[in-house]
Amino acid sequence: MAKRSPPTADAPVAELQRPPAELLYADELARLRTADTQARPPGWALSLRAARAFILGDAALGTTAKVVAPVASIERMLVTLATGRGLMLVGEPGTAKSLLSELLAAAISGVSTLTIQGGASTTEDQIKYGWNYALLINEGPSPRAMVPAPLYQGMRDGRIVRFEEITRAPQEVQDCLLGMLSDRVMAVPELEGEHAMLYARDGFNIIATANTRDRGVNEMSAALKRRFDFETVAPILDFDHELALVQQASARLLERSGIPASVPVPVLELLVNTFRDLRGGGQAAQGSDKAMDRLNAVMSTAEAVNVAHAVGVRAWFLEQREGSPADLVECIAGTVVKDNADDRAKLRRYFEHTVARREGPAWRAYFEARHRLP
Repeated sequence: MAKRSPPTADAPVAELQRPPAELLYADELARLRTADTQARPPGWALSLRAARAFILGDAALGTTAKVVAPVASIERMLVTLATGRGLMLVGEPGTAKSLLSELLAAAISGVSTLTIQGGASTTEDQIKYGWNYALLINEGPSPRAMVPAPLYQGMRDGRIVRFEEITRAPQEVQDCLLGMLSDRVMAVPELEGEHAMLYARDGFNIIATANTRDRGVNEMSAALKRRFDFETVAPILDFDHELALVQQASARLLERSGIPASVPVPVLELLVNTFRDLRGGGQAAQGSDKAMDRLNAVMSTAEAVNVAHAVGVRAWFLEQREGSPADLVECIAGTVVKDNADDRAKLRRYFEHTVARREGPAWRAYFEARHRLP
């Protein structure tokens, strides 16, 4: 087998399936750091104004908008983190909470990869620190034998730590954050002397996320809630904004998949309208389908982007053409139906009662492809 040559400086990003924000937007962050003359909170890589420009975009500074969110909401998040309080992002699944926490971490710390993924199997050592057991047996507890986890690294280096889906983690694991958020110190009882206590450096903080469907899995304690400021991330209400985001994000994914054709705008309009209708915020909610039950499936903007990507992949790699309404029917079924019989029935009813009444060639082609539904 031929040996691969070492990658160039730009090659690693191009080869990554999902580059972190600090790599994907490295040029923007570098420009902002160079031009940023505003006062910065201790330990921050950017000022609040520059961080806001990075997230929401600023043509004068050469930055692009990366999320659709109210300016006041982003400013509240930045102020919360600058005061040293933890930030909790809550909302429906797929409302870009994780992306927002990643962008905030990249802007503030220059690093967004100190991430804890909450789940039933999450343990305290995955959050704080573990041990290299070979060194531990040979040398006993020592800094060299320690394997720092994201929380330890964030406190040691003064960086933002992201705790995704915090309410999926067991409550005793959640509560190990109390000391770090209150006293900014982590006890390491296995070590002695100066290494027995880790004091957080300037810049350290925690951004946690929780979706409204899972908040009851392991509800946060009142003590932990008091140490966070809560910010609700709402779905995109404006159709044009949602369409533009789906178009931009899907085009980027298709380009990374090696597909030269983007999904036609009429097909994307069908997709966004369908998602808005099925989650109760679209045209159907204004007409006779107002009483239509909401689906159990997550009909979020993030899922719409995934469906648009699938439409483009299906059309290009199977037949080397642009996506069509028929492709959309094929791809949306996997997102909406999954294994839920009730959702399957609701989706069929949506086509028979709502899509059938819509006018235009795209809607007609969409309706005529309903036989492709499972």
